[in-house]
Order: sequence, then C-alpha cells, then structure tokens
Amino acid sequence: MPTAIECFQQGGVIAYPTEAVFGLGCDPDNESALIKLLKIKNRAKSKGLILLAGNFEQLTPYLDLTHLNETQIQLIVSRWPNGITQVLPARSGISSYLTGNFSTIAVRVTNQPDVIALCAQSNKPIVSTSANLSGLEPAKTWQMLDPALTSMIDHFIKGETLGYNQPSKIIDGLTGEVFRT
Repeated sequence: MPTAIECFQQGGVIAYPTEAVFGLGCDPDNESALIKLLKIKNRAKSKGLILLAGNFEQLTPYLDLTHLNETQIQLIVSRWPNGITQVLPARSGISSYLTGNFSTIAVRVTNQPDVIALCAQSNKPIVSTSANLSGLEPAKTWQMLDPALTSMIDHFIKGETLGYNQPSKIIDGLTGEVFRT
C-alpha cells in the first residue's frame, strides 16, 4: 500500500484528521484527483473546495495578494492556526474545481500534526472537504467513515482530530463576515 505522500503525488484521495472531523483531500494541482474527490463525495463543482496547509507560504501560490497591504496580510495570518477557514481572493488561472463559481478560495492553516507532515512532504496544501457524502454527518474518527466512502478512498491517515467540537468557522478574510459558525 502506498504511503500518504505517494498516494497524494499519484493523484489519490486521502482521508485524514483535521481539527474537528475527518477530511477527504487530494493534490490541489491534479485535476483528475479533484474530479475523483468530487465524485466520491457527490459534491457539486460549483461549491469550490478548501485548501488546508501547514503554513501560510504553502497557500500563497493559490492566492491573489496583490491588492492587500501588509496590515491585511498580518491580520489574515494572525487568525491561524485556530480552526478558521478564510475566504480570500484567488490567483487567476487556478483550477475552477478549487474556486467553484467564485473568484475567491477558502484556505486554512492547521496545527494538526498529520496534515502538517503531509503538507511539508509535498510542500503544498491538501484539498480539504469533510469525509462524508454531501448532506450527511461528517465522521469524527477514521473508524466512523462511511463504508460507501471507504471503498473509494485510496489512503487513510489513522490519526486523531484536534478535538474541536465544530468544523472550521468560515469567514471572509478581508471583512471578517462570518459565512459558517
């Protein structure tokens, strides 16, 4: 069985722990992996996806920071790691599978050690969406993953979530407007 990084690099879909729930993810630069992920989850492309990273620098290739000043960037970075997903301007040319029908992208820096290790090995973020079929309750442990999903997932990181009670809060990184509490 390939390791998590081998699976990531080969276009596989990985189940892994996040702050509160298990996530499904893949290489954000592999379009066939993105398509596979959306098919597994039965998620519409139009919604877009979250990128989860071990540090802010891993996210910068996906962001358009040209119109932000240093104070705005410092505020964005100061919110992490803390289970907060921020919606920020997306760099032009990144996959519409990541942005959905938006000119923005949802991003988060985590302190979940398994995710940090995978992102460090790949030197890029991982796509992050909850490990459940759209509309169903997300799994909080790898043992709770839906068997309908597990048969389609290429690799499992059998780690622990950070124990947060709720999936990440989603905010507009520039205005602070809350999209999901």
